[in-house]
Amino acid sequence: MLTFSDVSKRYSKVTAVDRLSFEIRKGEIFALLGPNGAGKTTSLRMIMQIIQPDSGAIVFDPSITTNNGVDRSRLGYLPEDRGLYQDTPVIRTVVYLASLRGRDATWSRKKAVEWLERFGLRDRMNDKVSALSKGNQQKVQFISSILHEPDFVVLDEPFSGFDPINQELISGVIRELRESGMTILLSAHQMQLVERIADRILLINNGRKLVSGSIDEIHRQTVSDTKILVQYIGDVDTSRFGKIPQISKFQPADNGNWEIFLDDASSLNDVLTGLTSAGNITGLKTADVNLHDIFIQSFTNGGKDHA
Repeated sequence: MLTFSDVSKRYSKVTAVDRLSFEIRKGEIFALLGPNGAGKTTSLRMIMQIIQPDSGAIVFDPSITTNNGVDRSRLGYLPEDRGLYQDTPVIRTVVYLASLRGRDATWSRKKAVEWLERFGLRDRMNDKVSALSKGNQQKVQFISSILHEPDFVVLDEPFSGFDPINQELISGVIRELRESGMTILLSAHQMQLVERIADRILLINNGRKLVSGSIDEIHRQTVSDTKILVQYIGDVDTSRFGKIPQISKFQPADNGNWEIFLDDASSLNDVLTGLTSAGNITGLKTADVNLHDIFIQSFTNGGKDHA
């Protein structure tokens, strides 16, 4: 659906995107991840042709291009920053935005009512956008990005402003859109949601690729540690952790647990004595290294390339 070939973009003395290459396949959820300032938003804006690259090429599939370039009616875009008309009623806003993508007003209104009802906003459709909460405004903006049924949609922080229930709602909708054949480029900070719904993931930093692939492929490329969860009761002398050579990293977790990362070659027996010397253990179990762990480790390791 999209090929990003050796693309660079520079602002004054800052290189936001540095010879970045990747491809997005038709009908997949592709996640573009990285810390703040990694080059994600610049990449998304170049894909949407809001800005142009200084070098390299961004090529769309012929199915969504014309002789004049990409057919914008086939694209959808949810920007990180809200751009809704605050003094305009909700229904007029979404119908108008769909008309900019070439959709008939009657068709758009029917589809808009269906989406607003699904998102629990049908009774607010005639309210001004400004009267809605932050989360409900995000719902309206999300609907506006996909109402015209694009072939390819860019979702920049789609979970922003949502509570866990609505995050699940949006996650389910994104999966449904993928099943309907829509190609989705997703950028978000909610690692647990991304891990569950993305088909492939690209981690970038300083405008360059760190690692990419399915979550299983990224695990194989990056994970060299074993994670265990240790639960203590009472005080914990964390200085003891630093004296155990097999421990590569440790951090507090929920419910009195500590996440302990061991070098892959470590034997659990070798570290138990040190762990018990740090406090009274009430529970211990191994755990999978997840995308959040990979994300943190990748960007606290100097942002070095894995590929």
